[in-house]
Amino acid sequence: MDIATRTALVVDDQATARARMSTILADAGWRVSTAGSAAEALEKARAERPSIIFMDIVMPGMDGYQACRRLAVDPATRAIPVVFVSTKCQRADQVWARMQGGKALIGKPFSDVQVLDALRFAAR
Repeated sequence: MDIATRTALVVDDQATARARMSTILADAGWRVSTAGSAAEALEKARAERPSIIFMDIVMPGMDGYQACRRLAVDPATRAIPVVFVSTKCQRADQVWARMQGGKALIGKPFSDVQVLDALRFAAR
C-alpha cells in the first residue's frame, strides 16, 4: 500500500486515547483522522475511505459494535478493516468482537507494539 493512501481513522470518545493512538500511527507513517463518536466515525468512513479503523467499543449513543455492523452493510465502507480497542479484552470479548466484524481487539491501555501488530494483521 502506498504510504500516501495509508490513512487510519481513530474513533474514541476520550480525547487522550485518540491522541495516544494517533501519535503511534503517525509515528509509523500513517495519516490519521479522528472521530469522537461512532456516528461521526460512520460519516468520516464514508467520506474519507480510510485504510483501517481503530474503534473504541464503549461510547455514548451508538457503540463500536453497532458502528462496525453498519460499516459492514454499507458497500462504500464494508471492505475497511476494523480493529476494536477496549478495556474489555478477555477471550469471550475477542470472540464477540470478531463476530461483530472486527479483525482484532486490543486492550486498553495499549502499547505501541500492540497497535502496530494489529495494524499489520488487519491491514493485510
